[in-house]
Amino acid sequence: MVFQLTNANLGYKQSSVLRNISLEINEGERVALVGESGAGKSTLLAALQAQMQNKAALIPQDLGLVNNLSVFHNIYIGRLNSYSSVYNLLNLAWPQRREVQKIKPLVEQLGLVDKLFKPTGELSGGQQQRTAICRALFQGGSAIIGDEPVSAVDKHMANIILKTLIAKFTTVVLAMHDVDLAIKFSTRIIGIKDSAICFDQSTIDLTRQDLDFLYQR
Repeated sequence: MVFQLTNANLGYKQSSVLRNISLEINEGERVALVGESGAGKSTLLAALQAQMQNKAALIPQDLGLVNNLSVFHNIYIGRLNSYSSVYNLLNLAWPQRREVQKIKPLVEQLGLVDKLFKPTGELSGGQQQRTAICRALFQGGSAIIGDEPVSAVDKHMANIILKTLIAKFTTVVLAMHDVDLAIKFSTRIIGIKDSAICFDQSTIDLTRQDLDFLYQR
């Protein structure tokens, strides 16, 4: 088991966004969280990430990039804790060849190789999102948590990204706005509505129509 919540009330400060949440996610599952904007998908992801004590790679919705740093340096941040402070400072001033060689295949895969040493603040929204995804891939680990990780890219790139995440990480938990992609790339769909998990099912034989009720008022 990778994640577990039992009768949890989740939210911010004194306000509960989700109530009485019980959930288990096992190793090897590919889980998509779906539901209307504001339903609580991000809140649930935050609780799962906190439970892992930052051991899972993360793609946050706000991306968490440093705009005046290059794409290379933003990706390298994914492994800051793996190196000494002295080495990190050295790599900040003079990107080390061995780190460039590790990162270059990631940016090539996601179409960013020509942006590697450009400040992320100069990139488009989709390019910034791909930078955050490369950072998570560079960070590595067995699990990935992503909050709308393909919301700013086209369908072709979304397919590439999701295939890449599935190949890299054993356990995948993503909040998704595109229901068709969620069904295609996940093994399990969790639907959130009215402050609760109201749908939890395998994607086998699942259709988009089965999830329409999540978006009806």
